[in-house]
Amino acid sequence: MTTATEHPLRIAVIVGSTREGRFGPTIADWFVRRARRRDGLQIDIVDARDTEHAGTLADADGFAVVTPEYNHSYPGGLKNLIDSHDKEWHAKPVAFVAYGGLSGGLRAVEHLRPVFAELHAVTVRDTVSFHNPWGRFDDSGELIEPAAAETAAETLLDQLIWWAETLRDARATRPYGK
Repeated sequence: MTTATEHPLRIAVIVGSTREGRFGPTIADWFVRRARRRDGLQIDIVDARDTEHAGTLADADGFAVVTPEYNHSYPGGLKNLIDSHDKEWHAKPVAFVAYGGLSGGLRAVEHLRPVFAELHAVTVRDTVSFHNPWGRFDDSGELIEPAAAETAAETLLDQLIWWAETLRDARATRPYGK
């Protein structure tokens, strides 16, 4: 069994929005700061605007997808990033940090779950969801009222880390094949 001190868990935080003036980097940066408080994690940021991700995705032990909700679903740029890869997702956990209007991005998350199931990934049950996040962050990118989101982020990270460790150990013992 590999320990986190020998080989930190590599978590790729994916910024799913590609629109001009997007709010995704604010949400992603907030989440990354929480994740970096955890020992034994190496955090990599993958931006759907960029075109080269294969190495970072392949090396990741797990993923946190930061997605907005557009028209009751997730953005096309995120779909392109997901569909441009295959084995990089296999037998790895995917967590979601969503944002949007009244639904807080949860409809986007529900559309993403079967996509990742098809790619042999395991989605983490709990999410972090920001309902109408615009104006809820200060100039430094911190939440003005952080309590609920902080709790949700801790729960999500606990689950993501558990799945990432478990599946990494399983892949090392018995490689995953479909």
